[in-house]
Parts: sequence; C-alpha cells; structure tokens
Amino acid sequence: MSDLDPAEVFRQEAADLIETLEQALLDLEKRPDDGELVGLAFRALHTLKGSGAMFGFTAVSEFIHEFETAFDRVRKGEAAADRRLIAAALEARDHVARLIDDPDVDPARGQAILAALKVAVSGEAPALGAPQPEPAAAVMAAAAGPSAGWRVRFRLPADALTLGTNPLLLLDELRALGPCDVLAEAAEVPTLDRLEPQQCYLAWDVTLRAAVPQEAVDDVFLFVRDDMDLLIEPLAAHGAQQPEQPDAATAAAAALAAAAGLLDEAVAVTPPAKADAVPAGHLPAGPARSSAVKVERNATLRVPAERLDELMDRVGELVIAQARLSQLAETIHDPALVNVAEEIERLTSSLRDTTMGTRMVPIGSLFGRFRRLVHDLSEELGKSINFVTEGEDTELDKTVIEQLADPLVHLIRNSIDHGIENPERRAETGKSATGTLRLSASHRGAEVAITVSDDGAGLNGERIRRRAEEAGLLLPGQAISEGELNRMIFQPGFSTAAQVTSLSGRGVGMDVVKRTIDGLRGSIDVDTRPGKGSTMTLRLPLTLAIIDGLLVRVGQDRYTIPLAAVEECLELPTGVDGDARGRSFLNLRGDLVPFLKLRQVFNTEGRPDPFQKVVVVASDTTRVGLVVDQIIGNNQTVIKQLSRLHSGLKTFSGATILGDGTVALILDVMNLVAFGQKLEERRRAETLGRAA
Repeated sequence: MSDLDPAEVFRQEAADLIETLEQALLDLEKRPDDGELVGLAFRALHTLKGSGAMFGFTAVSEFIHEFETAFDRVRKGEAAADRRLIAAALEARDHVARLIDDPDVDPARGQAILAALKVAVSGEAPALGAPQPEPAAAVMAAAAGPSAGWRVRFRLPADALTLGTNPLLLLDELRALGPCDVLAEAAEVPTLDRLEPQQCYLAWDVTLRAAVPQEAVDDVFLFVRDDMDLLIEPLAAHGAQQPEQPDAATAAAAALAAAAGLLDEAVAVTPPAKADAVPAGHLPAGPARSSAVKVERNATLRVPAERLDELMDRVGELVIAQARLSQLAETIHDPALVNVAEEIERLTSSLRDTTMGTRMVPIGSLFGRFRRLVHDLSEELGKSINFVTEGEDTELDKTVIEQLADPLVHLIRNSIDHGIENPERRAETGKSATGTLRLSASHRGAEVAITVSDDGAGLNGERIRRRAEEAGLLLPGQAISEGELNRMIFQPGFSTAAQVTSLSGRGVGMDVVKRTIDGLRGSIDVDTRPGKGSTMTLRLPLTLAIIDGLLVRVGQDRYTIPLAAVEECLELPTGVDGDARGRSFLNLRGDLVPFLKLRQVFNTEGRPDPFQKVVVVASDTTRVGLVVDQIIGNNQTVIKQLSRLHSGLKTFSGATILGDGTVALILDVMNLVAFGQKLEERRRAETLGRAA
C-alpha cells in the first residue's frame, strides 16, 4: 500500500499547474491575442478545478469555477486580455495558491478578488454566492419550445477517476447551460467481487433542454474529449422525448452516488498522455470498449528529493569502494581480479552518470519564477522593464538550484530598485524609457556562470567609499582597487540607500547573496560602468557531489584537479624555470601561458622529480599551468566538504578519499588562476618599479 498522502500529491501537482498558469498569464500580457496562451491558462484552471474537487479541496474548486467562468470570456474573444485583467487574474492565481495551503482562508477575500476579475472582464461585479439570475440559455429554451436542446451521451475511460477526472463536475457544467435530465447507464457495473474501486463503469445519457450552441456543449468536454466516447445530437432529432425507464433512472442515480463516493479513494499519481481519440458520435457497445482503448502513460515519476540525496550518498560510497578495489587489483596482479575490477569500474561510472543526471535540472525552472517578481516590482516602482532570460537549458545540480532562489531575488530587486532609473531620469540621459534586465546562464569549464545585468546607472563608487568609511570598513583615503571597493556592497549591514523602504535599505540582501554563494563554493564578480549599468556574475560548481578528477602528486602529497577544467598535460621543457617565487611562462603554440610551481605555492619540502609535468587549466578565458611532480591518472572524485576550521583555504574546494584510504585535497582552479594573475600583476609592478 502506498504511504503517499493524497492531499500532498495534489499539492505537488497543483504547484506545477499554478506555475504554468502564472507563466501563461505573464506571456499573455505581452501577446494578448495569442489563443494558444489563453488555452494553456484555461487548461491549467480546468485541471486544477477537477483535481481539487476530487481530493476534497472544495473551496479551491469553487473559487476556480468562478475564476474559470470569468476567464472564459477571454477564451471566446468577448474580452481583451489587457493589463488590468492580467493583474486581476494574477491576484486570483495567488488566492488559489493560498487556498491550497490553507483551505480556511477568509472567503470574503476571494469574493473581492473575483469581483475585481469580473469588473476587469465585463464591468459587472456580482458577489460570489449571491443568487444567480436564470441562465440566458434557459430563457431561450423556454421561448424556443420543448424541442430545443441537445442529447449528450458520454462514457469516460475506465481509469478516469484515477487520473483526476470528476464526472460530477461535467454534469454540473451541463446543468449550468440549462435544464437537464440525467440518466446514468449502469449496465457495465460488475458484481461486487469483480468491482475495481478506482475504475469508472458508468455512462451517462443527458437531455439538455436549452437552445445553446453546440460549441457551448463541446466546451464542457474540452479537456477530456480525446480519452472518452462522446455523442452530441440535436434534441429535435429524437422528438424531444423524455427519458424512459424511471425505475432504471432511480437505480442509476444510486449507482452514481456510489461512484461519487469512490472518488475520494482515487489517487492521481502520473498525468496521462493522450490516448488514441475516439471520434465523437461513436459509442462502442458493451464491455469490449474497456479492453479496446489503451492509455499510454507519461514515463515520469515524482520522487522525494531526500531519496535522491540518499542515493547520491550511496553512489559516492560505491565510487570510493570501487577505487579501493581497482588499487587492490593492481597490487595483486591477478588477471581475473583485474577483469572484475574493470567491469565494476565501468558499471560504477555508468551508475554515477545516471544518478548525476537525475539531479541535474535546467536552470530555466528557476528563471521562470522571477518573471512575476519583475512584473510586480515594475508596477510598484513605476518603471518599465524588459526582462530577458538566456541559457535556460543550462543544467545545474538541483541542490545548487534550490539554494540560488534567494540570492537571485535579492540581485534582481537591487537591479530594479537601485540600478534601473525611472523613465524620466532615463530620458534625461538619452536612454530608452524601458530598462533592460538580463538574466543568463552558461557553462564555463567546470563551472556555471549566472549573470544578472542591467542597463541602469551602475554603482556609485564615491557613495560606496563614503558609506564604507562611515561604517569603519575603510580608513579615510585608504588605497583600494575598484574591484575590492565594489565588493564592499556584500558586507553585512552595508547599504547605500538614502532611506529604508520595503525593498531595500537595511543592508541584508547582498549579505545573504554572499553567504549563500560562499556556502556553494562559488564566487561573485562585480562589473560596473557608471551610467551604463552593472553585471553581477555568480560562478558555481556544476555539482556538489561527484566529479571526474585528475590525480597528481606534489612531493609526497596528492591532489585532485577537476578534469573539466584541464585543457592539456605536457612535460615541463628543459631549461624553463621560474624565479624564486615560482612563476614564469610557457610558449604553447605561440601563446604565452603563465605557470605556477605547486611545490613552491604549497611550501613542499624535498627535491622535485627530475621530469616535472605541467597541467594546463582554464577558468573562463584565462589559462594557467600547474607544475607537478607526477600525473597519476584520472579518478572519480567524491567531494567531501572541508571543516569550518579550513574554510579560509580558498585554494582548495574540498577533499576526497582515495582508494588506499588516504585523503587528497581538491584544488580550486578558479582561485589558483586568480592567484597566478595576482603574482603576475605584482611582478609587473616590481619590474616597473625597478625600471623607474
């Protein structure tokens, strides 16, 4: 028996649907005539309504029904999706999310939201729950006589209840069109010993006595039509006869009530893919229909994140054990053992890649959340902003993505509040009235770079220095580089805002950004041009779990270099040597590449090996050679975090356990490259000083 809570299953599925609805509404504001977007939003609403009723979220279902009714005018082209309507629809979307979290939310709040939505659509504002006027369709039916209307016969798929379809809601929608006579056909209901509680055995014969267009009847079955048997015929073709067999109708009503009770036991786990459609008007007879229609299911499965984390831990331990086995096989020199070790290494590598793949998530799933944030802030601050995203397909470890949400929120809020000027100020400086905020992601070696850039005013260096001196972070007149000055904005409590507002001024947001990125073993680069804008670049490791590494030896110590950052390996040419501080250049096919002798960087004792090797690594567009004594080979590296005591060692990103049980430190290529750049800058400064 499954231990999943049905209500929690609904909440998880609803979160995806609400996200789809929000994205559709935001896109619709820019493309109000796009019928596909209207249909996408309407399908999300319809699915939420049906699933909510099935799982007992009655308040959600009732609210969405009114929401859907108002939005239906947009779908039919009777109302325009202007800014006012989108704002009201987004507020209704937020209320749906609140109802799902807490069904006891004050209903008056929902009534006010629906009233605003109806005003935005048609200018009318009837109160939710107030007596509704007689439907126009019913009035038309009375005037047209008893023959006006439709005969509707439908049978849902056998697994309709399991997949979240509620036939009672379909019948309610038909009744909303006008007076209906409903007859449930219970001929296929099996005996109790053969009854499957989650299967739908009933068919329905509905006589709708209202002169409504066939399109209105078709819309009732809009989202389930492909998976069902449906017949819609004019009522006049059948002489407007009343349904016969009142006794059978009574029995069928009892069967319908029993089916309604079974809805509470149905649990939707995986959304269905479309099955082969059955043409409208064709209703197969007898039980053969259930076996004739095959429903293909989407090959996806929702798994708790904790299980993936546990699986990743087990795979990490397996990688370490496999490394020990490989080393043991090399020591014993038993061919049979070597073959087994190689086979296990191949399987372990495949398992590692597969497990890592399950953790990698497109960063677009995170970027989409910020569209609403930008939309709301632009409205609140009166700024017109064009929000552009790039690199949504870039994949990143889910653990990293989960922790990136808050830092990116703060960076985006800062760009909109402090960076992008108001339209009047932009006009004075010759800029377009609409500011541009760009959020992008891309792979750069063993890292992912995420940039938040704007075309605003840029950072004010003088104001940053003044505030830093006031806070005691800098001495008056203290010499500091532009990059170090810009990074002052990440200090706790630091803010250049003139006053505290609901958006900024307390100096907390950027501190949160810095702490989170440091915790992810990443870094932040700040690039600003006064009057032109600013760019914040977050550099993050692809994963926090397992990487391919190049194992090297320096003296008696072993280190691991992330293989994704390695460009090439070569022997240190004879006669090429660094000065006392261990720096010099290699001529690689016409390019001068600086190199660092790790023996001198790490103060390694003893004499170096006679034939030293150079591992050329890259970070972004910069290359540096790392001189080592020996290149041992590739290995799968399970990353273990360093203790807080060693958190200040920026040249190491972690440690790993080798096959013999010893520990090897993992080199942080980015910081080593930066270290090499600083050495070269210092060398140039000393050279210029001697020349002067």
